[in-house]
Amino acid sequence: MVTTIMVADGLNERAQTLLKVLVERYIREGQPVGSQTLLQDSGLPVSAATVRNIMAELEDRGYVASPHTSAGRVPTQQGYRLFVDSLITVSPLEGRILKNLKSELDAEKPSDELIASASQLLSSLTRQAGLVTLPSRHRLNLRQVEFLPLSDNRILVILVVNQREVQNRVIRTDRPFDEAELKQAANYINRHFAGKDLDTIRDNLLAAMRSDKDDIDRYMEASLDLAARALDVGEGDDRPSEYVLAGEKQLLDAATPDNLDKMRELFSAFERKKDILDLVDRCLLADGVQIFIGEESGYKAFGDFSVITAPYQLGDGRPLGVLGVIGPTRMAYEKVIPMVDVTARMLSVALRSG
Repeated sequence: MVTTIMVADGLNERAQTLLKVLVERYIREGQPVGSQTLLQDSGLPVSAATVRNIMAELEDRGYVASPHTSAGRVPTQQGYRLFVDSLITVSPLEGRILKNLKSELDAEKPSDELIASASQLLSSLTRQAGLVTLPSRHRLNLRQVEFLPLSDNRILVILVVNQREVQNRVIRTDRPFDEAELKQAANYINRHFAGKDLDTIRDNLLAAMRSDKDDIDRYMEASLDLAARALDVGEGDDRPSEYVLAGEKQLLDAATPDNLDKMRELFSAFERKKDILDLVDRCLLADGVQIFIGEESGYKAFGDFSVITAPYQLGDGRPLGVLGVIGPTRMAYEKVIPMVDVTARMLSVALRSG
């Protein structure tokens, strides 16, 4: 099925057609588009003078710009937005791409591998940077915990969260714990915290650890200590979620001397992480695909780039994280948008099927 939306901010049909042709041509070739080229590509039964008049109107309204006096025109951020919202034609993904996605997003893979695969797939299929956020703590529900003693005051923690994910980690303690103590601690945690999200558990643990020490016996204190270490609980422990990013080199390969400074700003944002995480967090509860073009993101580093995201979910419909693509505003939106949408759906299915 091919979807075409034609609602265009009061522009008549000829203006809509010319703007659509201009954006599509500029995305393909990256060069300003002249009136004569637009006349040929559009197939409109009008004169070159009419095309020039329409383009002048589009420029006055802020949809296109002339980079040089004698050159053709390029779409502005406003022009891209109108194109994406009202003029774009989105086609279904090719069969080979769907087959590749199904193969790589195999439900038998652990969740961390699925997330890494989704990021790499988005990058390789769109030739942009692919990003997938890891599930945040408040969206991880504890199902069960087990402790196994190791040597040198180390303990293996086996955490089962959400429907299927198993996390193993090794913690180091101040003293050795025998198997009976570890079993008691695991029973305490499972009895009091199973089914709760990790942020709620963190708050409850901190409250218990701050309570009157005289009211905490040795067994309770050991259980709280192990729970705190196993779940990485500490004062001020508000670490942001992380994300998996693939394909930064694709962005560098597409860089031009004119936008190297902008590219450096974007890579600095990748390193800081906060701006990107703040942006994708706004998409976590969104319904379907979200598109930020240039400065719409609210961050200077994304001024020359677009971010296309979609949430992925657990079986109960709760959003677990966000995946997306970051690339220049001159990207093939008609291909990237369905790629992001379908990948999010397939990742959700894989996570709930395991």
